[in-house]
Amino acid sequence: MSNLIDIQTQIEKLQKQAADIRAKEFDSTVQDIRAKMQAFGITVKDLQTVKRGSKAKGKKEATPRKRATTGAAKNAGKPVAAKFQGPNGETWSGRGLTPRWLATLVEQGRTKDEFAVKS
Repeated sequence: MSNLIDIQTQIEKLQKQAADIRAKEFDSTVQDIRAKMQAFGITVKDLQTVKRGSKAKGKKEATPRKRATTGAAKNAGKPVAAKFQGPNGETWSGRGLTPRWLATLVEQGRTKDEFAVKS
């Protein structure tokens, strides 16, 4: 099994190999890029110009949509009146999951209507 020193030595050796390969391939890669730039008429200025999504080639930028403020959005986070009240004073608005106290009572044969708050 290799120890830390052996692994670090291997890493150094591989990094040196990678640097040598990069140096050998660098010139030919630059020549390939120059040939393609010449074939397509690409200039250095073209490479420096930033073109993004919908702005490219004269397209209009999309305008952000405004959210409609509905009554529900305005009232988000506000408490809701209780629609059910348990025997020990527990309350439930009728929204979301049924609370344990009410689920237990329903399992025992009682109905939700028995605990409805009278308006």
